[in-house]
Amino acid sequence: MANFDPAYEKILQNEGSYSNDPNDPGGETYKGVSRCSWNSWKGWQYIDLNKLRPGFPANLEKEQDLQAEVKQFYLEVFWSKINGEAINNQTVATSVFDFAVNAGAKTSTLLVQTVVGANQDGVLGDHTLQLLNDTDPEHFLASFALAKIVRYISIVKKRPASQKYFYGWVCRTLEAE
Repeated sequence: MANFDPAYEKILQNEGSYSNDPNDPGGETYKGVSRCSWNSWKGWQYIDLNKLRPGFPANLEKEQDLQAEVKQFYLEVFWSKINGEAINNQTVATSVFDFAVNAGAKTSTLLVQTVVGANQDGVLGDHTLQLLNDTDPEHFLASFALAKIVRYISIVKKRPASQKYFYGWVCRTLEAE
């Protein structure tokens, strides 16, 4: 069974720290938590307080309560929704988790269901888990990576301003596999 901690460490590597890119539809973001999408997340209180202190945004890393909020957020919002602990292969679980963080738990689950041939309901339940765990991990990871890249191409076609993220998305996809 997969473990949350190594998957979470990978997410932290991929998501970076604080950013506020005006071209990013997510807007202000901390370790991948977008204020636009998660405005009521408790971590924003810590971030807003630290904006008033010297050394922002580097000072955020020293805020232990904020770091705990980030970890709890990822556990509840993404890992639990993809039933990460029920996925047999750690690399598969990390890849599904990483894409859930990048595109949403439901989108990641729908892509998993497409790859393993499950009914697409957006819920990573017992049947999908069985199919996923019965699929050769190397085959799944290759098929999942290709499906993610196809999705990213579609995003760029619909929103050309996202072209600047495409290379990073592809690199992230290939590193997760």
